[in-house]
Amino acid sequence: MKAKHLLIALAVLFALVVIVLPVAVIFQRAFAEGFAVWLAAVSEPETRSAIVLTVVTALIVVPVNIVFGLCAAWAIARFKFPGRRALLVVIELPFAISPIVAGLCFLLVYGAYGPVGGALQPYGIQLMFNLAGIVLVSLFVTCPFVVREVLPVLSVSGEDEERAALTLGASGWQMFRLVTVPNITWALVYGAILATARAIGEFGAVSVVSGAIRGQTMTLPLQIELLYNDYNTTGAFAAATVLALLALVTLVLRGLIALTHPVRGAAQ
Repeated sequence: MKAKHLLIALAVLFALVVIVLPVAVIFQRAFAEGFAVWLAAVSEPETRSAIVLTVVTALIVVPVNIVFGLCAAWAIARFKFPGRRALLVVIELPFAISPIVAGLCFLLVYGAYGPVGGALQPYGIQLMFNLAGIVLVSLFVTCPFVVREVLPVLSVSGEDEERAALTLGASGWQMFRLVTVPNITWALVYGAILATARAIGEFGAVSVVSGAIRGQTMTLPLQIELLYNDYNTTGAFAAATVLALLALVTLVLRGLIALTHPVRGAAQ
């Protein structure tokens, strides 16, 4: 029992020191001068633009991730084909590659002097230093999450129910909508929440491809760094509270889903 209590105490102490205390300090510093000052800092045009850009990026990235994750997980779980394992490894590459390195790779390929960006340049199409570049790198860093959550559930559930539905005369779409989707709904939501949290908080890859144009291509994490480097600590901590709140909302939703709808076979 002593060992059990010691381990629990160490876990709680670690969580307090590493997680709770830093987050508490962010909110304490942000509201130290009052709510009116915090609201004024958050309402600054550049910070407001960063919040909007961050939310817009997440709204684009997450639906694309859902569609891609469903297709990829379905293909890997239900079909045998050459390169199946290689496809899974490629999908999980963002976990192994530094986001800054990924951003640099995108810049070299899709920038004005890259093979793709250079080919699009004569047509007036620019993929870097704008919303398109931010979305591209955000898709890269978030693409594994939905696949990692949905694939184990598809593997565990098997194909028996789907084959039974087809045998009873259901079309492929009816089978997918009425049999497959109900089995993977919460895994899909779980993966989408994780992808949202990562898209909102991504810094490294976005910092490379955004161009850091004030009021235009600054996402919330980049805006926080800019404000802090400009010695605007009040504005930096105010913006940080918004980012922290967005992240906390996604994590709370993730925890509620995990408690109320345990995902069979999903990576926890």
